[in-house]
Order: sequence, then C-alpha cells, then structure tokens
Amino acid sequence: MEKTVIKSKLKKPKAGDVIFNICNGIFMLLFCIVTLYPVLNTLAISFNDGVDAMRGGVHLIPRLFTTQNYTTVFALKNIGQGAIISVSRTVLGTLFALVANALLAFIVSQKKFIFRSQLSLFWVITMYVNGGMIPIMILYKNLHLTNSFWVYVIPAMISGFNMLVMRTYMEGLPESLQEAAQIDGAGYMTIFVKVISPLCKPIYATVALFVAVGQWNSWFDTMLYNRMADKYTTLQYELMKMLSAVTSLKGNAGAATSGTTVNITPISVRAAATIVTMAPIVMLYPFLQRYFVTGLTIGGVKE
Repeated sequence: MEKTVIKSKLKKPKAGDVIFNICNGIFMLLFCIVTLYPVLNTLAISFNDGVDAMRGGVHLIPRLFTTQNYTTVFALKNIGQGAIISVSRTVLGTLFALVANALLAFIVSQKKFIFRSQLSLFWVITMYVNGGMIPIMILYKNLHLTNSFWVYVIPAMISGFNMLVMRTYMEGLPESLQEAAQIDGAGYMTIFVKVISPLCKPIYATVALFVAVGQWNSWFDTMLYNRMADKYTTLQYELMKMLSAVTSLKGNAGAATSGTTVNITPISVRAAATIVTMAPIVMLYPFLQRYFVTGLTIGGVKE
C-alpha cells in the first residue's frame, strides 16, 4: 500500500518543464563559455611566445609555451615594493572606507537625526560635482598628502555612492530591533556594533569588494601624487609604465628590459600583466561570495 501511495504522488514531468530545463541548461552553458573565454584566452596568451602570439590563432591553449612574459613582469625594478604598497593600500583603504561609510550611513539612516535629508543631498551632489584636478592637487599638497602613502587611503574613505547604498540597506531593517535594544539600555554605538552590523554583512561585503577592486586597480593617483616617490609606487603603476615602454617599441619584435634581451611583445606582456593584477581579486571573491545573501532578517522579528 505504501509503495502504491508513493508512486501515485510522483508525477511525470511535463513536456514544457523538460524543454525549459534543457533550454535553461544550454543558455547557462553558453553564458559560462562567453564569460570564461576571455579570461582563459588571456591566460593562454600570457604563457605563449610573444612573437608567435602576434600571428593570432591562440585560443585556450598556448601554441609555444613559455614563462618569459611573467619573467619580464616580475623582473621590473620596483615590482616588489609596488606589490607591497598595492596590498597595503587595498587592505587599509578597504577597512577605513568600510568603517567610515558604515558609521555615516548608520547616522543618516536614523529618522530622529535632524539633518539626515540635508546630509543625504550633500553626498548626492558630491557624486556629480567635484573641485577639479588642479584644486584637488593643491588641496592635497597643502594637507601634506602628496608624496605620502596616506593619499591612497584618506581621500577614499568616504564615498557618496557607498554611503547611500549602506543607508538604504539599513533603512530596510526592522525598527523593532533598535527599539528592543534601546529598551534594554543599549546606546547607539552598541546598537550599531551588536545589532545593525551583524545584519549588514551582505552590504558590507559588497561595498568592501567595490572599494578593494578600486584600490587594487588604481594607478592614476600614483602618477599624480607619488610619481617622484618610488617607495610609494604601486604594482599597477609599474605595470602601466612597462606596458607603455613595450608598446612604444618599433617593430614589436623584441625588447631590452633591465639589460637583458627578451622576446616579448605588447600582446604577450599585456596578457601577463592582466593575469598578475587580476589574480588577487579573483581569489578574494570566494571569501566574500558567501555574504552575498539577502533576507537575513526574515523571521528575526514578527510584526
């Protein structure tokens, strides 16, 4: 009897559902191929001989395998110092920006705060209007931020976009959570640390990823403010200088780097530099992906 009941409950899938699942699987497979192919192609070119790569036809597997492109990249004069500064600015810049934006977003999200609308409008204006390159340069120089490591961290601490994103997320949290904490005698800082922040992990992870990618890929600020200070150079700035030097070569058949003749071309070196700069961020994604989840407060409070 039990087997008969179980069989009666199991229904055969409808033809429409089967077709949908097949089409969905094919679409997702094509989407993965389209997404992964540029990365795998760049990886293949980075391990391919430079002159041979100029012929084209290198897709997923190197035709003439070599590690000379990476040797050229890692042989740069200030590559080690640049990597240290890039990692330091990414870690400290992300941490400081996350704390500053989260605190400001929490303040602006409070309905009892008198100037919440005015401050929100002020930060929106900063997203569209700035002082310009020359006034900013003069300001940083007067603040003694030029030729300094902190020019990477302090100006990037506050972002109108990141603050508004956090504020919007915090405003969506149930007010009953704060009210319950206030009844128990908790202050605003306690509420922020022990009530709001644990529920904001998804948005914290998202903003942290935005800031980290921006800090890691940035090189223009190095050229503007720390170009004459090699001890504050960054990995991306050194790679940019190398690519500019290689691209300017006539004939693109070879180059002399650090006194050693190497068989490199702009195509191969650009691919190797892309992989070097992309790898740390790609490795960071799995650690933050688990926090990209919504609905953490579902069931927390029953209204």
